[in-house]
Amino acid sequence: MNNKRYSEMTEYELKSEIASLKEKARKAEQLGIVNEFAVLERKITMAKSYLLDPRDYKPDEIYEIEGAPGESFKINYMNGIFAWGYRLSTPNVEEALPISMLIKD
Repeated sequence: MNNKRYSEMTEYELKSEIASLKEKARKAEQLGIVNEFAVLERKITMAKSYLLDPRDYKPDEIYEIEGAPGESFKINYMNGIFAWGYRLSTPNVEEALPISMLIKD
């Protein structure tokens, strides 16, 4: 088992990890293990975030949210690979999203 944090992995290691997680997620989905599938999908999202550059995501910019059609997210500030802000549909609720969930127009 790999005990490295995603932040410590090289691009090659991250891509290998994502491929491995996708295969495990596919098997979990086929077997109907919903909870395991959801956990693996979240791990994939996190690993993908480490392949992106957080400096490309700026405060006050608005992005579409992957997996939430029609939902937009406005960034207040960045903290590592997380964008802190709010969905335009719920401006009073601050949340953090991994940057791999944000779709640039």
